[in-house]
Amino acid sequence: MHFFYLGETGCNGKDLSSTQQPIFVSGGIIVRDEGWNETHKKYTEIISAYFSAAVPEGFEFHAEQLFSPSGSDYFSDHDRDRRNSLIHSLLDLIIERKHQIYFCAIDKMKMSSSSIGELKTKPYISDVKVPYTVAYDYLISCIENYTKEKLGRSARALLILDEKDQFKNDIESITNYRRFKITNSKRIKWIAEFSYPIDSEKNIMIQLSDMCIFLIRKFVEIENGYKESLSKKVKEVFRDFYSKIHDRLIFKGILDETGRYSEEYNSYLKEICVFPSTRWKSKNYV
Repeated sequence: MHFFYLGETGCNGKDLSSTQQPIFVSGGIIVRDEGWNETHKKYTEIISAYFSAAVPEGFEFHAEQLFSPSGSDYFSDHDRDRRNSLIHSLLDLIIERKHQIYFCAIDKMKMSSSSIGELKTKPYISDVKVPYTVAYDYLISCIENYTKEKLGRSARALLILDEKDQFKNDIESITNYRRFKITNSKRIKWIAEFSYPIDSEKNIMIQLSDMCIFLIRKFVEIENGYKESLSKKVKEVFRDFYSKIHDRLIFKGILDETGRYSEEYNSYLKEICVFPSTRWKSKNYV
């Protein structure tokens, strides 16, 4: 069994006009069932070392707290380089443990201005102008494909969602259609179950997933021209983070769908989904 943790960042529901969060990202990390305990142990050791064995009571890790100007909450007034070092340690843990990462990043402005044509009749996405539902449907396909093609016929996926009350009905509708109502050849077979964590705020795999997609969103925003006001140094810091994430991605482009509406759907995804530029590794930021 492989656990696929799915969270989101930059979510403003149906609002596509946010200038503060122009990019929506959904995704997370993939953890083998036999690897969960060791990752948890090493994560605890990293956090303990960061706080000199005095982890604050009730500590929860949230990446955005590290990137406020002076740090916030548990990281308030912590030196910036020290905070960056913690991020690198956690990314190195993901690499060391050989966990994979997956994501879907959607440019809200491109989604707002795009033409949906026949896609409005696509039966199992309630609204193809909502980043969350489009990404959820697309990532189901990615998880199904990766489990089947890369993990072996005996492998199965467990999708663990960060609970989102606003989209609960959409999630259930899309999941039900993909499992039971779509043509047999395209039904979900390798995703064995969909689940919510008992306590997402205290689930470290959710926290690591949220860290990864937060870092992805920030870098994709930089690469797509939305964060020109950031300094050269900050842009390079996020590039260094993304470089470690990039090496663990299961897909580095759009996975094409086949069947009814596939031509329009694939074209739509390629129009609204965004990635870093092809020369992101060598770009000279200003």
